[in-house]
Formats: sequence, structure tokens, C-alpha cells
Amino acid sequence: MKPDEAITARRMLDKKLNSLRHSESLVPPPRGWIRAIREALGMTTGQLARRMGVVQSRVPALEKAEASHAVTLASLEKAAQALDCRLVYALVPRQPLQELVAERALRKARQSIASTRHSMVLEDQPVDSADEREQLERLARKLAESAGSALWEEKGE
Repeated sequence: MKPDEAITARRMLDKKLNSLRHSESLVPPPRGWIRAIREALGMTTGQLARRMGVVQSRVPALEKAEASHAVTLASLEKAAQALDCRLVYALVPRQPLQELVAERALRKARQSIASTRHSMVLEDQPVDSADEREQLERLARKLAESAGSALWEEKGE
């Protein structure tokens, strides 16, 4: 993906996900969504099992798997359909994607500057802090704009 396309993609995803980022309503009930919705509808495990086309003992096992985060998306989708629900699946970044990239770029730029500073000190060439700060900002901006896979490389951390 080209850098401009990546920036546009991040902005579009940030817009879509922004409303979900701070939404506490998406926190699953302690015993899971399947059980909560089934009970709210007044449906028995046997009734849900028939609607899902599975044996009755599968429903409590499915509810337990969901509550322990061991359920598959396919199973959730099947239960959702049987409960006349729609399964919604999303990964919601804790902060906007643009901020994640900017923070990572700054971290990478600091690593690069630190390496250069070390070489300069060894060569007895003092580094002006204002120049270094400007160089850091410029490098971080450049890294954030390119935002390729190298930005996420873990070497040297």
C-alpha cells in the first residue's frame, strides 16, 4: 500500500472506530451475550439448540465457551442467527491509528538519533539540543508519512 493510501485508510478506519473506542456498552455481560440474550428472550437452552440445529447440551457448552473467551466466530454467528441477532466483530484500537503511527515513528526516530548522538560523542563532536530536537521531529514526521512495515520492526528494542 502506498503511503498516501495508508494515511487515507487510517483516517477512514479512525472515523469508523471512534464511536466504539470509548463505548462501555460493548463490554460483554459476565456470562456472555448468548446467555444474556437467550434469557432476556425467555428462551430455554433446548429451544435455542433446536433453532441452531444442535443437541441441547451444546448450548450450555457454547455459553461457557463464550464466557471464557474460547468460542469461535463461526459458533457466535450461528447462535446470533438463531437468536435473530447480527454478529458484530471489530478490533477497536485504544487510541486513533494516526496517533499509534505517530508515537511509533517518534520512538523509532529517537532510537536512530540516539545511535547518531553516540557516534558523535565518540568523535568528540557535541550535538546542539535544538538541532537534535528539530532533526528528531523531521525524522519522526518522515517515518510516520512512510509508515511502512519497517516502522513496526522490533530490532534494537
